Amino acid sequence: MPSSPLVSVVTPVYNGELFLRECIESVLSQTYSNWEYIILNNCSTDATLTIAQEYAARDQRISIYSNDLLLDVISNHNKAFRLISSTSNYCKVVSADDWLYPECIARMVDLAETHRTVGIVGSYQLSGGSERWYVRTDGLPFHSAVVPGREICRAHFLSSISVFGNPTSNLYRSDLIRKSDAFYPNSSAEADVSACFDCLRETDFGFVHQVLSYERLHEVRMTTTSTSLNAYLSSKLSDLLRYGPFYLTAEELQGCLKRLLKQYYHFLAIAAVNFRDQRFWNYHRRRLRELGYPLDIAKLAMAITLKILDLLLNPKSTVERVLRRVRERA
Repeated sequence: MPSSPLVSVVTPVYNGELFLRECIESVLSQTYSNWEYIILNNCSTDATLTIAQEYAARDQRISIYSNDLLLDVISNHNKAFRLISSTSNYCKVVSADDWLYPECIARMVDLAETHRTVGIVGSYQLSGGSERWYVRTDGLPFHSAVVPGREICRAHFLSSISVFGNPTSNLYRSDLIRKSDAFYPNSSAEADVSACFDCLRETDFGFVHQVLSYERLHEVRMTTTSTSLNAYLSSKLSDLLRYGPFYLTAEELQGCLKRLLKQYYHFLAIAAVNFRDQRFWNYHRRRLRELGYPLDIAKLAMAITLKILDLLLNPKSTVERVLRRVRERA
């Protein structure tokens, strides 16, 4: 497809030998053929580099790079973005433990080429592992193939919709990536979502109503650590403070801030009654302080009191939760 737009596929990877072959094979199996594939090895200590080099020897569209020093996850992604070709039209991330369905790139590029105002294209994503399986990023009406950037960002702040997904479920316009050395603008757990808020100030959001990628759920992944700490709450607060003023009225922003802080302290109260460790509390103290909302002991005490009352007044529900947690740990 020589006349088709060039798509840069990027996989930043650290110790990905378990799933990397499946990831690379999914790129090679794309029905869309005009792509370059950049694999950035982040000082892996397993067979990651050997596997990547093996595939690069078979297909000249695959290029392998290796870091001299170990980078954090977001920095490694940003370095990978800087390696894409200057003639690239679109960029498709695929995490080393995920994979793409064969029509993924073709369907996304087709939508982006049809609607030139679109800067980011999303899609449904299958997530799962072991006995847990579900489809992510649903919620948009089926007729919504293109949504104005301002409208979809307002929906993310003002409703429960969440369609930005994660890097493997999105396609980015390359000119947006090349505008900055750090396309993912911060080091938070949801820096890719922050990038969406950034880009959609001036572009629209496209969505393919089809499952086009698979996200593997397993224990050794950044998302698992973020979920354990619930780093997503502080990331949401950060995005609201940074991008909310652009998309929301002052009244809407204050309402969202009030609801999010209430949700945050409710979560911290649950953590308190479950005796979370010092690492957990150090993380949230630091993040709240960084965001300008230091941990309020009075608010936390009130939230803990309400949580304890809820547990005492609903003994049946409390016993069921305890038993469920015991089964999960077992």
